[in-house]
Amino acid sequence: MPEHNLYGAALSADQLTETLTHLFKTGLDAQKQDNPATPICIWGLHGIGKTMLVEDFAQAHGWEFTSCSPAQFEEMGDLNGLPILDQQNERQVTSFAPPSWVPSQPGPGILLLDDINRADDRILRGIMQLLQRSALFSWQLPKNWQIVATANPEGGDYSVTPMDDAILTRMLHVSLVFDPKSWAKWARNNDVDPRGIAFVLTYPEAVTGRRTTPRSLTQFFEQLKTIPDLKAQERLVYTLASSALDEATVSSFMAFVNDNLQQLIDPAEIVSTADFSTISKRMMDLSQGGVRMDLLSTVCTRLLLHLCHPQFDAPPTCADNLVSFLMLDCLPTDLRVSLHRDLVTEAPTNVRQMLQDPRLATLLLSGM
Repeated sequence: MPEHNLYGAALSADQLTETLTHLFKTGLDAQKQDNPATPICIWGLHGIGKTMLVEDFAQAHGWEFTSCSPAQFEEMGDLNGLPILDQQNERQVTSFAPPSWVPSQPGPGILLLDDINRADDRILRGIMQLLQRSALFSWQLPKNWQIVATANPEGGDYSVTPMDDAILTRMLHVSLVFDPKSWAKWARNNDVDPRGIAFVLTYPEAVTGRRTTPRSLTQFFEQLKTIPDLKAQERLVYTLASSALDEATVSSFMAFVNDNLQQLIDPAEIVSTADFSTISKRMMDLSQGGVRMDLLSTVCTRLLLHLCHPQFDAPPTCADNLVSFLMLDCLPTDLRVSLHRDLVTEAPTNVRQMLQDPRLATLLLSGM
């Protein structure tokens, strides 16, 4: 793809969520001093999840949320509202009725200006005062509301309106970039087909095309849910993939299907099996003919996401199986140490307690 102009630090979804938490806190603190919060602009390629991330953030915190698309504004009345006659001090004056999308209830809340730089230049100039003061001459955001904008990169093939420095310096800027692990965590929590998650973790380089985006992949994986055996319906799978994805991604996914990689070991099976030797054998099979770090890493990441899921209910076999998995001879030392570190950092308390095994501690120390 062509080069694109992005602004601010390049952040994964998890990193951006952490950054937004800080920025919104400082914004709320500023409003306590009767100062407007500084708007935030999130840059990123199409379909990467900018809008959904902001909406999910508001929902997770129980905040109000309103979204509008300035690209749909045809005239300044769509932004300022329409004039009405108002009776004041025995004379009629012209006031303005705010547009219906303007929030009226108190915050905390987020006003999302979605795809802000797809608006016409005249509309962008009109938004400048809103970005500066959280208000226009005709209306004002309620207390504790903050503005977030999303934008596609300037340059390349995007049909966008360049924003000059006067607009850019009214906002704080970050760029959202694709991170397979962050996406897989979101996908696991949103019931995306596990075979799709395994594909993205195995072929993360495939999510870099014009048509292949996290959004288009999610749409494609939704179509696979009713197909239990992908290889048995290879022609249908190919048709569905071609309808949503770039040709290179389609080829990678069909190879994934034909190599039976969609049958990679399920994390629920790892922690619940009564005979762990079957897991050990299948892991050994994955590394036959040379260690397949990509496949082993995919299994480890899916296991981490499974154990860290908010609704994870550990079966009685979980502790023994988890330790046995981490001690597998076919698991490279760096992968073992990385998985252990992530579990200690991210897993709930009951899972972390399962790692307190002397044999595992000895093995980990010997690998350092």
